[in-house]
Amino acid sequence: MNLRQLEILRAVVRHRTTLAAAEELAVSQPAVSNALKAMEAQVGFPLFDRINNRLFPTAEAMTLYKESEAIFALHAKLEGRLRDLREKNHGHLALMATPPLAYGLLPRALAAFVRQRPQTRLFFDVRRYEGVIDGVTSRVAELGFALGLSNHVGIAHEIVHRGEMVCVMAPDHPLSEREAVSPADLARHPLIGLERGTRLGEALRDAFARAGVPFTATVEVRYCNTACVLAGAGVGVAVVDPFSPAQGGAHPVVVRRFVPATPVEAFMLWSEAEPLSRLARAFLDEVRCASKVSSASIGS
Repeated sequence: MNLRQLEILRAVVRHRTTLAAAEELAVSQPAVSNALKAMEAQVGFPLFDRINNRLFPTAEAMTLYKESEAIFALHAKLEGRLRDLREKNHGHLALMATPPLAYGLLPRALAAFVRQRPQTRLFFDVRRYEGVIDGVTSRVAELGFALGLSNHVGIAHEIVHRGEMVCVMAPDHPLSEREAVSPADLARHPLIGLERGTRLGEALRDAFARAGVPFTATVEVRYCNTACVLAGAGVGVAVVDPFSPAQGGAHPVVVRRFVPATPVEAFMLWSEAEPLSRLARAFLDEVRCASKVSSASIGS
């Protein structure tokens, strides 16, 4: 399957119709339909279920979609580099981050960096932890940012922030009157839990275990910003990283200390295989400065 076929597949997965995919790709609808037929004949299995004039991707199509993300991220990076060379722009920097840092810590650093270097081109992608690690090891991204870190051969790192998980809820929630919230307190209210297997999800379950309280979630989500939105809407109470509550949403939340203290560390990551560029080192300096400001605001 070539790159163009994957591009068509991804467009159809996103839009669920050949017409919308054709409009995005600036080709005819028959061209997209014929490409899908050719792809299915080539791979030997269906890629879409056709229901009421809409196309629903099969599990195999979603696997191809997810596995091809790194290819298209690398392609976008190469396209950006070509534009730099053609337009004589002054440098290119590729970044990847998990959602809490992408939406919490990094925007301040990005704003300062761009103001000082308006001719620099930036590629900024938001991924799950595993995607950030893959992006750094494959050099799709020169710098990665994530909460928590396992040992990975060939990856250098620096801790940019140390904090603790916090409890968030709607302003009128009964627990908002407390200065600190414990697992025993949460056991009496609907809990918005973080997905099992994620670093913060496992840290939260461990905190409940240390407190001798069963962990029972009414709703389970993958991302902390999702948990904050649901908490603000009154779905329940959530325990999240210290960055996500400040991201804002349709509903305000109040933040309270969570006990027992559950540490959270934010890491900057890069490959040991090559030295950092001057742009990357300059951006790390901006992140360090932004971290000091964020630490002060989170602690206040």
